[in-house]
Amino acid sequence: MVPIDPAFNDKHKKRGIVYTCPASVSAQDLGEFDLEKEKSVVTLKELLEDCIRDTDNSQQLSELAVSCPSLRTQFYWSKFLKLWKRRSFKHLPSFPPSCVPNITKTKNRTIQEISVVCNSYCSRTLMNFSLDNLRNATNNFSNENMIGRGGFADVYKGSLQDGQLIAVKRLNKGTPENRTSSFLSELGILAHVDHPNTAKLIGCGVEGGMHLVFELSPLGNLGSLLHGPNKNKLDWSKRHKIIMGIADGLLYLHEICQRRIIHRDIKGENILLTENFEPQICDFGLAKWLPELCTHRNVSKFEGTMGYLAPEYFMHGIVSEKTDIYSFGVLLLEIITGRHALDHLKQSIVLWAKPLFEANNIKDLVDPSLGDDYDREQMDRVVLTASLCVEQYPILRPSMSQVAILLRGDDFVLEHRSH
Repeated sequence: MVPIDPAFNDKHKKRGIVYTCPASVSAQDLGEFDLEKEKSVVTLKELLEDCIRDTDNSQQLSELAVSCPSLRTQFYWSKFLKLWKRRSFKHLPSFPPSCVPNITKTKNRTIQEISVVCNSYCSRTLMNFSLDNLRNATNNFSNENMIGRGGFADVYKGSLQDGQLIAVKRLNKGTPENRTSSFLSELGILAHVDHPNTAKLIGCGVEGGMHLVFELSPLGNLGSLLHGPNKNKLDWSKRHKIIMGIADGLLYLHEICQRRIIHRDIKGENILLTENFEPQICDFGLAKWLPELCTHRNVSKFEGTMGYLAPEYFMHGIVSEKTDIYSFGVLLLEIITGRHALDHLKQSIVLWAKPLFEANNIKDLVDPSLGDDYDREQMDRVVLTASLCVEQYPILRPSMSQVAILLRGDDFVLEHRSH
């Protein structure tokens, strides 16, 4: 296996990043964790309705919110854990087998203790947002604040009272079971992810539905900037910085994070940009864990974004790190050329670019808005990397550690290219 570039390690050592997860117990242990029966009996149906649906019509909860907002938050976390406990984990293929602190199997647990367990599961610094908090931040989830739409969720931009910009992912589509599965799956993935080039989860909420709250930069996402009216902000130096950051983030997910993660939806819209044009991979709603000894997974449900889908996934439902690498290659082509993954005639950017690869025609590949204002050596490396990443067969694509070395210009020969 090709070693990780020392420059990559030095970069992240300086940031003080530690790629470890807290001590944890298995989901089975959590399932065995019993709750004391409440005097006020709540049925499973009520739990589902209250945790997933809007709870504005619940007079009892409204009174509780007025009298004790902190107790309301604890109450919803209690219901969330009950709902979580009752879910069948065999229906949650992406859910991590271990990611919560050690707890004892004691029956008499208070609501406060349950809240601590939930908070520790997510992060020791994660914020609990009430429905009112999120409504105020997003102008009551107005259409003007919507910045993204997916199969199970809508995403809204917002601003907290202290002025911090946020993105609120509101899971409001599909069946209650699908929403619950998606929420727990993404929350479980995010609990393991900590890297400068991945989006920062700052909190979540389960009141009136399920919400994930992320940091948001005024620059928004790469897709809107690359294909929008402010495209001129993306000179080559910024594009190259973005490319290197995305590569570092994917390398972390595939090979450094304690559990191998396949993102499954790498595209410009899922790359947030900080004020300094540092990219952050976001939206782990389709992400899957890849067990240590497995080379790939088969999925029965077709999900993802047309134009970025690897042939083996599109045709056979096979996902692996190499499907992410194909999507990354498509994204590289977008950044190089300024084109969309699919043009107005639905022609793939990959099919358009391959004849230019073969002719080594860099000039016709490069975004005309860049002119000749780019580093030719950097461009050559990025074009070569893109051409390898979009190979039809997964075995011909490089790993992310090899991609990182290619982009940084280190001399090496891909083993599969020498045969």
